[in-house]
Amino acid sequence: MGIPSDDVVLIREPEKQGGPSVITVNCPDKTGLGCDLCRIILFFGLSIVRGDISTDGKWCYIVFWVVGRSSTRWSLLKKRLAEACPSASGIYYYRPELQQPKPPDVFLLKLCCHDREGLLHDVTEVLCELELIIRRVKVSTTPDGKVMDLFFIKDTRELLHTKKRQEETDDHLRAVLGDAMISCDIELAGSEMVSCLHGSSFLPSAIREEMFSLEMHDEHPSRSSARSSVSVTMDNKLSPSHTLFQIICQDHKGLVYDIMRTLKDYNIQVSYGRFTTNQRGSCEVELFVMQADGKKIVDPNKQNALSSRLRMELFRPLRVAVVSRGPDTELLVANPVELSGEGRPLVFYDITHALQMLNKCIFSAEIGRHLIGDREWEVYRILLDEGDDSSVSRNMIEEGVRKMLMGWN
Repeated sequence: MGIPSDDVVLIREPEKQGGPSVITVNCPDKTGLGCDLCRIILFFGLSIVRGDISTDGKWCYIVFWVVGRSSTRWSLLKKRLAEACPSASGIYYYRPELQQPKPPDVFLLKLCCHDREGLLHDVTEVLCELELIIRRVKVSTTPDGKVMDLFFIKDTRELLHTKKRQEETDDHLRAVLGDAMISCDIELAGSEMVSCLHGSSFLPSAIREEMFSLEMHDEHPSRSSARSSVSVTMDNKLSPSHTLFQIICQDHKGLVYDIMRTLKDYNIQVSYGRFTTNQRGSCEVELFVMQADGKKIVDPNKQNALSSRLRMELFRPLRVAVVSRGPDTELLVANPVELSGEGRPLVFYDITHALQMLNKCIFSAEIGRHLIGDREWEVYRILLDEGDDSSVSRNMIEEGVRKMLMGWN
């Protein structure tokens, strides 16, 4: 049995308006725990401005200082964080991988509406508030001004099979969409539907080359050099048992998550870590890490590979491009998927939010997963409606979406 969940996660709300809230996690350790916690914090729309991590390999103590939405549901966040901790869920750090819980079911949400400005963003916002994770979406607009949205979703609460949860989803959507909503149907996705989530629709080679090049160059000279500067250094001399990572870079939304998911994919354990940001938007990170076998990272090839991957993940955590698709304009965003199958949360929400602010309407949208090289990516393809405001250039669209995703607005 584990320790009571109330003792696993403690949240202290800001002492003064505008100040950070403090999240404390005290539980048994497991590889990738920091990544899982950071993903949940990011899902709730919060940013980590400071952090301290300490563990002996069996027990960990983590403190995050976070800022973000004033409407944050702190009790629900506490519950989700506690569920991710080994002690709160009854899983110990030595639990065999073969006993991992069954992944949640995938459901198909079919939504038919009369089209209007901001419709897709409103739907996405409702799904996020209900903790329904979008795995794939297919959006199409008919000539008579109707929209058919197909969302493949997972329920964080694992209750979507119940009539009560489905009615709750229907009620929330109807409250936001009003008369624009025609029908809403939710059903368990069959095996054939689920299998298509793991398949890849065609992705042109030109798009692959443009979006997935690993060359670190700044394609947008208008951005300051500080934003494109990433420093990653390693040291094996300061500690007899750990490798020290020192990272200096420009802060962005989900930065700590990007670091922790990279280390998780490389099966690297963090024994001690500290994250700090300053008023200039710069972030400094110190991490004492070891391999899964409890040893330092001494292999030069592994050192170079990990350092290079960290620099790339912090320089370009997401790929954004606006391309021509015949006479139309297509927005593409690529989001790296963890080896566990999880992807960065709220990406589709941020995309639709940015386009709404730019007064750009969406004609069709699709999310698919693609294996590019040795990595899986979640690719968002948004076909824009060219019948609206043409004064917004493609560069403005690309930069506006990128800033929203990076939290630079």
